Amino acid sequence: MSIAPWRNAIARALHRNRSLVYARYLQLATVRADCRPANRTVVFRGFLEDTNKLKFITDDRSEKIDQIQQQPWAEVCWYFPNTREQFRISGCLTLVGCDNFDPVLQQARNTTWQELSDAARIQFAWPHPGKPRRMEEQKTFVLPQPDPMQPLANFCLLLLDPVKVDHLELRGEPQNRWLYCYDDQQKEWSIQAINP
Repeated sequence: MSIAPWRNAIARALHRNRSLVYARYLQLATVRADCRPANRTVVFRGFLEDTNKLKFITDDRSEKIDQIQQQPWAEVCWYFPNTREQFRISGCLTLVGCDNFDPVLQQARNTTWQELSDAARIQFAWPHPGKPRRMEEQKTFVLPQPDPMQPLANFCLLLLDPVKVDHLELRGEPQNRWLYCYDDQQKEWSIQAINP
């Protein structure tokens, strides 16, 4: 696997924005069953080893699971404030849950779980996300820490396999913008400078 040419631009943006904890937050848009968009903030967890796939995590009880199973195409929008750069990354999503039998993906799921903080892991033990919250059930949020080595069954690794990356630098007159597209036939990325 060769590293995609847009990876250097993201690595540079992450490095130059490293002082901002929220520079690892980006918006993920999926499509609901009624064909309306659904958008939420997710945390970038790195790249799947030896691939260009972006890693995120999710709870298999969340609404986005059904959306992804119905329509795996999605787009993320990632803005880096210090460098005033935006990346819009389109591609297909893959869910890696406890029922995924690919040993490489299952190992990546386990490793990602193990790299989480205790505060992130405990959220997967909380009550069903998106369901009504009953105040008398406050104690259901006070739970023992899950096993740090073995993911809970509802923990999913979420992978975005990009096919298009639109990189816009908002600094400069004129601004700079590049479009990277993956050619599945040629198995390579093209890059083109485009108007901002």
